Amino acid sequence: MGQKLLIRDLTMRDGQQSSFATRMTQEQIDRILPFYKSANFYAIEVWGGAVPDSVMRYLNENPWDRLEKVKAVVGDVSKLTALSRGRNLFGYAPYTDEIIEGFCRNSIESGLGIMRIFDALNDVNNVKATIKYIKKYNGIADCAVCYTIDPKYPKIGFFDKLKGKKNPAPIFTNEYFLDKAKQMEALGADMITIKDMSGLIPPSKIAELISLFKKNLSIPIDFHTHCTPGYGLGAVLMAILKGVDIVDTNIWNFAGGTGAPAIELIYIFCKKLGVELDVNMEAVAEINKELYGIRKELEAFDATKQFPNPFNPLTDNLPENIDKEFDKAIAAAKAQDETALLAACNAIDTYFNFPAANELVKNAEVPGGMYSNMVAQLKQLNSIEILETAMELIPTVRLAAGLPPLVTPTSQIVGAQAVNCALDVKAGNPMYTNVSNQFVNMVKGEYGKTPFPIDPEFRLKIAGVREETPYDTSKNQMQPNPELEAAGGEKLASNEKEILLLELFPQVAKSFLTKQKVSAYEATHKATSEAAVVVNEEVLSVKPITNNTLKTPLPGTILRILVKPGDVVSKDQTLFILEAMKMENNITADSAGTVKSILVEAGVSVHVNTPVIEFEA
Repeated sequence: MGQKLLIRDLTMRDGQQSSFATRMTQEQIDRILPFYKSANFYAIEVWGGAVPDSVMRYLNENPWDRLEKVKAVVGDVSKLTALSRGRNLFGYAPYTDEIIEGFCRNSIESGLGIMRIFDALNDVNNVKATIKYIKKYNGIADCAVCYTIDPKYPKIGFFDKLKGKKNPAPIFTNEYFLDKAKQMEALGADMITIKDMSGLIPPSKIAELISLFKKNLSIPIDFHTHCTPGYGLGAVLMAILKGVDIVDTNIWNFAGGTGAPAIELIYIFCKKLGVELDVNMEAVAEINKELYGIRKELEAFDATKQFPNPFNPLTDNLPENIDKEFDKAIAAAKAQDETALLAACNAIDTYFNFPAANELVKNAEVPGGMYSNMVAQLKQLNSIEILETAMELIPTVRLAAGLPPLVTPTSQIVGAQAVNCALDVKAGNPMYTNVSNQFVNMVKGEYGKTPFPIDPEFRLKIAGVREETPYDTSKNQMQPNPELEAAGGEKLASNEKEILLLELFPQVAKSFLTKQKVSAYEATHKATSEAAVVVNEEVLSVKPITNNTLKTPLPGTILRILVKPGDVVSKDQTLFILEAMKMENNITADSAGTVKSILVEAGVSVHVNTPVIEFEA
């Protein structure tokens, strides 16, 4: 029997998240679903990642509706799949087993077939609960090993060498990744994904890993990568030659660049190799026609604004010179000639006008999203000139924090802390003068066990404890669920699915559910709408400021205000929590004083230097 390759299509989740800021509306999704019913993909990734947050935050849509509406059209033709962060689910903190079970049960009841489960630290202990509950409710547990590499450490100076200082031995070896996969298989994983979220895995490395995994594991292997640094297409071809069971792809107009390789290019390789690809490419072509128009509609969020040249492998002939590049790529992959393989794949990408390799990301060896977040943060702070310093500090910060893999959320945590440290250096302050709550929690041990031991003295400095301290879920407190006066006294979250949204996305879900409930109530009680407008005007009115204020050091969102007018506060007391670039920052008092007034409300987005708290004279 010849080789058969299964395809997981990422277009509706990772594809749009990687390239279009997760802004596809339900109306846009609905336009392509009838064709997906005929496409016969093994699996379609439609949920998880940033989708549940974004559809509430930006589109005013219900995440559960997204999953259920896709299921209603596609049915059982393809398995619907989602991405979750193990014990953290979609958030940044570990959740209780009760929340994890409720989430898994409702996800499967709403149509989910496969849950891809990963942990940002590759701490297998953090995926146990999700495996257990996904399988309990007859879902498929797809456990992901996050691929990462050891950082490029700064050179050790002569005197430090004399003192015996040296950098750690390599941590992220082939044996490291296999060990994680074997542990997950032992826990009941139904398949293993090699998750290369940064696109940093070159063809030579994936050749080693696929061969090793196929030899030592008895469950299917999936390969997930991105094209950002230019390895994606060549790495997927190599994985196919080494016998991978499933690969992740996007459809043409959503492929390449920051996304995954195009299914159309994989189709050509498979035809040349005699590999069976049980996908209806005519239906794929119909989806792609719709995606062209949808991408134009998403122009404001398009990361590259570079469309690939139109192409349908069923009807368009390849020029002889490009057809030869496919043959060269196959020959080079079989010969383990990585340089020739990448050159051929680059020629193919160039011909079809896919974005060129991002050399900065390739050389820096960090995820593209992590880099872009750092750039955005420094631009907002008018400090873009320290970007090079921040990039240089990433290995130092990462080593101090226990060498976490650079995947959501640890990539954001490390990146934001590198920026904070660069700002400290610029201001003449010691590094780690400013630390996010997430960095503190990771160093403390609340995210799980890091790949490399953290120095107890560093943990004491950052988190106030020397010993690794796991998160205690017994102290978890459910989010407030008040009755909404403006919605006739209806509960903010009135069923289990809404309660789960509130637990996973406290601020976003609170705003979304409030709008939904109030709008529904006003639709049948129009007389209340004028009063609501008056209340909103009062909330947004500008209060006069006459005295000293505590201002926001970063642009972001006010999560919580911890004091009220009349409170006497001491120097360094935390007064409010600011979310900036998805990191929570405790903002403390510069000096002792008495609170006169609160100038903004929780949930409000603010610019840098926005006054938040006014003090008595």
